[in-house]
Amino acid sequence: MSEWWSYRLSSFLLFSARTYYRLFELYNRDLWPAQIVALALGVMILVGLFSHAAWRGKAVATMLAACWLWVAWAFLATRYASINWAASYFALGFTIEALLLLWAGVVRDDMAGTPSASPAPIVGISLFLFALMLQPLIGPMLGRPWLQAELFGMAPDPTAVATLGILLVAGRRRRWLMMTIPLLWCLISGATLWTMEAQEAWVMPVIGLLAVLLAVRKGLSVRSE
Repeated sequence: MSEWWSYRLSSFLLFSARTYYRLFELYNRDLWPAQIVALALGVMILVGLFSHAAWRGKAVATMLAACWLWVAWAFLATRYASINWAASYFALGFTIEALLLLWAGVVRDDMAGTPSASPAPIVGISLFLFALMLQPLIGPMLGRPWLQAELFGMAPDPTAVATLGILLVAGRRRRWLMMTIPLLWCLISGATLWTMEAQEAWVMPVIGLLAVLLAVRKGLSVRSE
């Protein structure tokens, strides 16, 4: 019997990179044209961030929560669980994040902030646009089929990145509470991709670290005012 210290992360990975990316291909094929709805929802969230309506924060939180619930059920619990035993726990985490967004963003109205010229909101908008328009291109740019693209509102990674971006813009008193699960997912995704030796494994951890640094900076600047 091998000693426990001889194990690596790859020892616990029960699927190959080919199987993982093939999962997205089948997912996108089965759910077409849901991708158009997801893109439209992303545009609506972006418009909501810049809106001056009193209900903008609640609307953005509701749409984000819907995306987290959808990913929890349609991808993690229904499909990812077929190749990864931990996916059911991931789905639970995504469901909890959806409930946190509804509680903090809708009930407590803690996402009513609007973009400003300070670093955190600027980077937040950039992260959201990256998740919406550029992150889905990473796979095809690395030679994978377009059907394997990971889209905001449908796949975990861009949904987590977009949420971190929005919380840097609009999150207020309970920002850290709502950021916890997206940040954890950045680590989980990065570890999974690194174990599969994916070229983009660094993307999610770097984004998570950037979000933490900016959130800390924003919190300190608010306290000093």
